[in-house]
Amino acid sequence: MMTAVLKAMQWQAEFCRSTQAPFSAAVIEAVLTDISAGGASALLFQAWADASAETLVREAVPLRLLDALHLLVLKGEEPALAAVYPQDASAGDAEAAARLIPEVVRRRFGEITGALLSPPQTNEVLRSAALLGGFLTIAEETGLPLRCLELGSSAGLNQSWDAYGYRLGDGVQRGDLSSPLTLQTDWRGAPPPDPSWPVVVERRGCDQAPIDIADAVQALRLQSFVWADQRSRLPRLKAAIALAVARGVRVERADAAAWAEENVHPAPGTATVLFHSIVRQYLSEQARQRLDRAIAKAAAAATPDQPFAWLRMEGLPDAGYEVRLTLWPEGRERRLAIAHPHGEWVAWEGGAVSVGAASA
Repeated sequence: MMTAVLKAMQWQAEFCRSTQAPFSAAVIEAVLTDISAGGASALLFQAWADASAETLVREAVPLRLLDALHLLVLKGEEPALAAVYPQDASAGDAEAAARLIPEVVRRRFGEITGALLSPPQTNEVLRSAALLGGFLTIAEETGLPLRCLELGSSAGLNQSWDAYGYRLGDGVQRGDLSSPLTLQTDWRGAPPPDPSWPVVVERRGCDQAPIDIADAVQALRLQSFVWADQRSRLPRLKAAIALAVARGVRVERADAAAWAEENVHPAPGTATVLFHSIVRQYLSEQARQRLDRAIAKAAAAATPDQPFAWLRMEGLPDAGYEVRLTLWPEGRERRLAIAHPHGEWVAWEGGAVSVGAASA
């Protein structure tokens, strides 16, 4: 088991360094050192005794460990560790943290192993900036109010995409810049459509394990999933949580395919939008097939006065992420953009790459 754990942890540390997260890399390396020395960290991964390194990475076990330690810091239960963690303008003291972590693991072993059983549940609200061009395209082309139905909603933060302001580089603005949260991204290419701001008449979402951000403990858990190095993400997440709580956003606990079968269908006088961001890779092949059938059924029921749109931000087979839109009844499928997985940059294509009529 230890060989697989060491391999998975080393891979994660290297990945963190390659993505400008050196503090997170140092945290993982401190645990690696403790494992090699026979410390308490060697006993953290008993639930994956027979797992391969590939399984450990796929199930994000190294990230679960980062999350567990970050949660202790955010809860204020390890003040010495919190003092050397990144915060505000400070990049943190990785060497000091590495010295403290083996003892923290020993002292907080039960809490950390309990946290390891929960997979990471990120909800990066800046993905709304990547999806924005799709919503605006649908509004412009249909001229109808929108019904927005989200799969894999997590805490539901991207359901409030229309409540945010947007600064899209080079002076391009969309939405309400007086909003409590304005999202800024490096927008590349032509600006997105600029119709009258869309009216959302219905918003719903589902997730297998939704986070109730009205619960302060769960909201803090969501914040712990942000890597400590990525300090710009945490204030943005806190602002999005506060706005979602004020708006009463809720996420239904349900399987994505089953929920789509029951809820995804066109409605007269509105454009129904099924959307998701980085979800399909977590679905089984059977679930993907069920979801595709539900989409095809909704597409077949679309008419000009009740169109149906499928907007998604998902990974490409080689690398990177794309924003793709299919709009029925015509069934035209377009790649709208290539984007950073967290929405830090968006390269807008505006449907320049069309693959014609599409099926789900």
